[in-house]
Amino acid sequence: QVQLVESGGGLVQPGGSLRLSCAASRSIFDISAMAWYRQAPGKQRDLVALITRGGRTNYAVSVKDRFTISRDSANNTVYLQMNSLKPEDTAVYYCNVQQLSGNMYWGQGTQVTVSS
Repeated sequence: QVQLVESGGGLVQPGGSLRLSCAASRSIFDISAMAWYRQAPGKQRDLVALITRGGRTNYAVSVKDRFTISRDSANNTVYLQMNSLKPEDTAVYYCNVQQLSGNMYWGQGTQVTVSS
């Protein structure tokens, strides 16, 4: 069973930066995409950023030009660099890995709180 372990969350002031990391407990083959989602209290889980097998990226409108997704394919690790953070970015952030077969894995989530 593959486990995804996230790290890097925490409390940051508005305008600050955080870098989230997500590492797989073992190699995952035939990855089609790696992504970050977030879920604020009382809201649905929404896609934040995604990077495909071919390296194409896609971002939610609300984070475009502030967040950057990247990956280390050799180590099955995905990152989310978050700059110019706003209070509305406060949420639990989840890592997601999808395989070509349709299998999907989720991390346990890491809390990001943006507050002064």
